Amino acid sequence: MPVGPDGWFEAARPIRVEGGIRARSKRGTIGEQWWSRRFVDILERVCDPGRLSRGRAYARRGQVLDLDLGPGLAKARVQGSRPEPYDVRVRITAYGADEWAGLTAALGAQALHRAKLLAGEMPPEVEQVFDACGLPLFPGERGLDMDCSCPDWGFPCKHLSAVLYLLAEAFDEDPFLVLAWRGMARDTLLDALRHIGGQGGGHGHGEQVAGGPDPGEPGDGGATPGLLDVADVPFAGRLGDFYEPGVPAARLGPPADPGSPPDLLLRALDPPPVKARHIPLLDLLRPAYRRFAAEEDEAAG
Repeated sequence: MPVGPDGWFEAARPIRVEGGIRARSKRGTIGEQWWSRRFVDILERVCDPGRLSRGRAYARRGQVLDLDLGPGLAKARVQGSRPEPYDVRVRITAYGADEWAGLTAALGAQALHRAKLLAGEMPPEVEQVFDACGLPLFPGERGLDMDCSCPDWGFPCKHLSAVLYLLAEAFDEDPFLVLAWRGMARDTLLDALRHIGGQGGGHGHGEQVAGGPDPGEPGDGGATPGLLDVADVPFAGRLGDFYEPGVPAARLGPPADPGSPPDLLLRALDPPPVKARHIPLLDLLRPAYRRFAAEEDEAAG
């Protein structure tokens, strides 16, 4: 039996798998989006290059039979050269309810971050929000606890490496899996962000005192007003500051990038309590914004 470069006896080839999870990438590195590349960069800094290379080959060959990700744990089965598949576990710290309450409040406090997350995007600034809360989004060099049931003494083995690369591709498809691994499900987070946005975004944890007045209404007992809350002042009393913005520019965050959805501004601003024929105003405006953007694209083309 030949001896591999890692000093362990290895069979010539693994048992071929039908219907395994096959990496989409056929050559080169794995991971296209910024969040998956961040994860792969960490792996390539701490893992043996030879084993990572063999792990990529396993991932592209479809040797991973299944992959399941939950709070703090990713588990998989990988078919090697022996009849029984190997069990792989990759663990990170999943944050608790109190930690996620602070993170959700910090994310919701940034109007554009909140809007992009609600649109299914993962802005790079999200990582900075996590760091500011002292809770890293990605595991550091010692933040991954990994094990495999194979007899390879090397770390990580090619079976672990294959799973890590497939995790990176899964993150490519759905960035919210990164957050789910940290303990926050996509729907739960988006519901919390909508709750914060619906209350004007001014409450530290997106909570409203039961029985209290609506934060968007005048006389709300000192609650921070929403972006659309404007005091009713006679025009004669506004001549001096009529052309000044109603809210600080910092609350609006950085300018949107060209690839942002055409209705991003509607998602960033707090929804006004206005309906037409029982339909919320924003639901009526969104199609118009999208039509304007489509007409502009056609004119540019």
